[in-house]
Amino acid sequence: MNKKTNWKLLLIIGAGVIAVILLCVFGIQSSQNKAIAFEEQVNTASSDIKVQEKRRVDLVYNLADCVKQYDKHEADTLKAIVDGRGSTGDIENVTTAIAAVSEAYPELKSNENYKQLMTELSMTENLIAEYRSNYNKQIKEYNRYVRKFPTRMFLDMLGYEMQEYTYLDYNAPVDAPQNLFGE
Repeated sequence: MNKKTNWKLLLIIGAGVIAVILLCVFGIQSSQNKAIAFEEQVNTASSDIKVQEKRRVDLVYNLADCVKQYDKHEADTLKAIVDGRGSTGDIENVTTAIAAVSEAYPELKSNENYKQLMTELSMTENLIAEYRSNYNKQIKEYNRYVRKFPTRMFLDMLGYEMQEYTYLDYNAPVDAPQNLFGE
C-alpha cells in the first residue's frame, strides 16, 4: 500500500507543478496580449493624427489655389467692366459687358469653394485636437498597464517599456509667411 500511496502522491504533486507552470505561462501570455492590444491602440491613435495632418496640408494647398483662382477671376471681371466702360460712356455697353462676363463664368463659384475649404480646414483642426487627446489617453492607459505589478515584472522581461508622450513641435519659422499668393 505504501508504494501505491507514494505513486499517487507523486502523481498529484506532478499534476500540481504542471498546473502551476501552465497557470504562469497563461498569465504571462495574457499580460502580453493585453500589452499588445494597448500598443495597437497607441499606434492607431498616432496614425489617426498623421492622416488628419496630411489632410490639413492638402486643404491648405487647395485653399491657397482656390484663393488664387478667385482673385484672378475677380481681377478679370473688374478689368472687363473697366474696359467696357472705357470704350464708350454708354451705360448699355457696360451692362452688356457685365452680362458677357457673367455668362463667360456661369458656374464658377470660387467663393463657395473657399468657404467650404475653410469649413473643412476648421473641422480638420478640431479632429486633430481630438485625435491628439485620444492619443495621449491611449499612451496613459498603456503606461499605466505596463507599470502595474506583477505584470511589470513579466513585461520588462519581454521588452515592453513605457512610451513617451509626443509633444507638438512644428518647426515653424519665427517670421510670418510673406507673399503667399505670389506667382
